[in-house]
Amino acid sequence: MRVVGLMSGTSYDAIDAAAADLTLDGDTLVLRPLGMISAVYDEELRAALAEALPPAGTTLAAVCRLDTRIGQAFAGAAVRADRELCGGRADLIASHGQTVYHWAEDGRVHGTLQIGEPAWIAEATGRPVVSGFRTRDVAAGGQGAPLVSIVDVMWLRGRPGVPVALNLGGIGNVTVAADGSSANGSSANGSSRGDALAFDTGPANALIDAAVRELTGAAYDAEGALAARGTVHRPLLRRLLDEPYYARPAPRTTGKELFHLPYLRAALAGFGPLRAADVVATLTRLTARTVADAIRPFGATEVIASGGGTRNPVLMKWLREELGDGVPLRTSEELGLPSAAKEAYAFAVLGWLTAHGLPGTVPSCTGARRPSVLGSITPGGPGLRLPEPLATAPARLTISATDNCVPFTGR
Repeated sequence: MRVVGLMSGTSYDAIDAAAADLTLDGDTLVLRPLGMISAVYDEELRAALAEALPPAGTTLAAVCRLDTRIGQAFAGAAVRADRELCGGRADLIASHGQTVYHWAEDGRVHGTLQIGEPAWIAEATGRPVVSGFRTRDVAAGGQGAPLVSIVDVMWLRGRPGVPVALNLGGIGNVTVAADGSSANGSSANGSSRGDALAFDTGPANALIDAAVRELTGAAYDAEGALAARGTVHRPLLRRLLDEPYYARPAPRTTGKELFHLPYLRAALAGFGPLRAADVVATLTRLTARTVADAIRPFGATEVIASGGGTRNPVLMKWLREELGDGVPLRTSEELGLPSAAKEAYAFAVLGWLTAHGLPGTVPSCTGARRPSVLGSITPGGPGLRLPEPLATAPARLTISATDNCVPFTGR
């Protein structure tokens, strides 16, 4: 099955569309990457989205307009991906949509909202669309995140020791995929719950980006240049590290509902004027410290990173320092999965699972009562034609090399 995965993360700057050929070989799902495109939100839409996000107030009229316009933007990205990556032969579109609110209180998630109406995608492409992935896990008592954990567990199975997958988007998240754990939360022999665990560590790029926009007007700290020129402000770092979220037990999840510009302004209050470079350096060290602190208790033997933060050499250098010499830090490219496209590929896999009637969650990772088949399906142009359901879920995911993969074209 040829699937296009669509993803826009908490940085809400662009829609990433990755296409994959997914085939089942025994108990292994084989993913052959076909490439990725990235469609930047136009400035007007991005500004409207930023103005509506917490802690700002909004109206139902604004939500309706955003749901429609983001759905149309996702549809445009899907059409491009089908044409440019799949030769017009995609079988399925899997759309994460744009998260605008994750209702988390007192360690529990009560609801979650992703917008980007899938009917626009189905109408534009004529393909069935799986969307609304997170809500079913929340309904089953889970955190609704990180949903990529099932893909990480399948992908890292069989690696020695305790491999940890790390995503450095707006928010950082990790999957601790101890050897022997299985994608359905049981041990390899089915006798007991495995050790797989996943959770959000806290901000990765969210506060760094907020500071850079506020203090310089740029969109982000390109190449970590500001952080490299700055000096970590130790009193500010100590204040930021006092955030109660970091002490909460896993599984836990957070978002820009907490880590946003007013949060940063409150943290800066009382310190007087600080150089922009020093603020950015402090926030970069905060990300490195909180990620390493979150990983350390699990005895990780390797950390495999993906996401936009991997393109920040200062963040990666400081994260290596915080992890220590005994824990190698590498990127997902080294294992065959493009870092910039990993989450979009992960949602392609989740769409494949849903289309085959298979659960897309690991209860020990999201905290849900049971595994759930995720999402809703919007029929394509010819009507709804899905493959026959599978009785048994694949246990492993492998990445197949391809000679005709279309490389990622950056933003």
